Amino acid sequence: MDEGAALRLLGELVKINSVNPSLVPGAPGEAEIAEYLAGHMRSLGLEVRVEEVRPGRCNAVGALRGSGGGRSLMLNGHTDTVGIDYMAIDPLDPVVKEGRMYGRGTHDMKGGLVSSLAALKAVIDSGSELRGDVVVAAVCDEEYASIGTERVMEGARVDAAIVGESTELMIERCHKGFAWIDVESRGVAAHGSSWQKGVDAISKMGRVLTGIEELGAGFLARRHPLVGPASVHASVIKGGLELSTYPDRCLLQVERRLIPGETRKDVEVETEALLRRVADTDPKFSGSYEITFYRGPMDVPEREEICQTLLRCSEEAIGLRPVFTGGAGWLDTQIIWEKGIPAVAYGPVGEGDHAAVEWVDAKSVIDAAKVQELAIRRFCGVKEAS
Repeated sequence: MDEGAALRLLGELVKINSVNPSLVPGAPGEAEIAEYLAGHMRSLGLEVRVEEVRPGRCNAVGALRGSGGGRSLMLNGHTDTVGIDYMAIDPLDPVVKEGRMYGRGTHDMKGGLVSSLAALKAVIDSGSELRGDVVVAAVCDEEYASIGTERVMEGARVDAAIVGESTELMIERCHKGFAWIDVESRGVAAHGSSWQKGVDAISKMGRVLTGIEELGAGFLARRHPLVGPASVHASVIKGGLELSTYPDRCLLQVERRLIPGETRKDVEVETEALLRRVADTDPKFSGSYEITFYRGPMDVPEREEICQTLLRCSEEAIGLRPVFTGGAGWLDTQIIWEKGIPAVAYGPVGEGDHAAVEWVDAKSVIDAAKVQELAIRRFCGVKEAS
């Protein structure tokens, strides 16, 4: 394992501003970092393509072809980051202090992407010839709509995937999903003095808010063993025209977090039931809803070969027996799992996702690489010397 090269690569990636422009208008996006990674992967001998998913939003995808007869593996990691303007230290200066590298993206998730690249470099440097293919997908837009992994999965056919998100060197095999829901209540606009005519759409939304709170309390009784309970909360509310006018419309934006086993249909049924209950108690209530964005939960069984391979390889490579964990947040693993491909998250230790201070433990970047190197060999198979 070329530890120095791995940490230098991480530093170079942190220096590249790859803030997601869907989150921060005018931000540069992933074009520059995709080209940099494409060059790095070409230097390793991979077949490489840079694909522009949308203008300025690019994936860099490399492939190491095996000799045949082995299983194929994808190493996936996102290159985009959240904003940097509010960070406490220079976000693009990869300072190393007391074993930690600081900077935007070190933990979420350039460190994990470097672990995967360092693992594959170690396999190549050893002269081993793999039987199965390895695909490295450095993808755009995970922090917003995941258009990068969606594009990769339009054509990717692999047997399993490791997404290098930071997981404290544990194996994250499941996580929650989410739905964004617009709920609209409708009233009747009228002069503020015309109480006989006006219907207050904002007040009518009050019963919906109470119902959402009750719905969330009911979720606490049902818990997934690794990710906990489902949840729902009111995120944004908008309405009103002016002080002396009854509001004719109120828009409530809601986020619902789903646990494995729940579906979009469950969200539809419970939302329809909530609006129906409100209407049954208030004949002047008029409301509707729309699910504007949906990502499902996922739950990869522990028995899947990629789970067991990482478990054994961690014990052998770094002497750590990892536990299987679940995540409250959503990851690109679900897009891959939705295609019937077992996908787990596995990566280094650190803190500061989306925070003012972000860091990754440098040793854990190397440890994650050591585990993935062995996992690549075991999962894909190594051709025996003739």
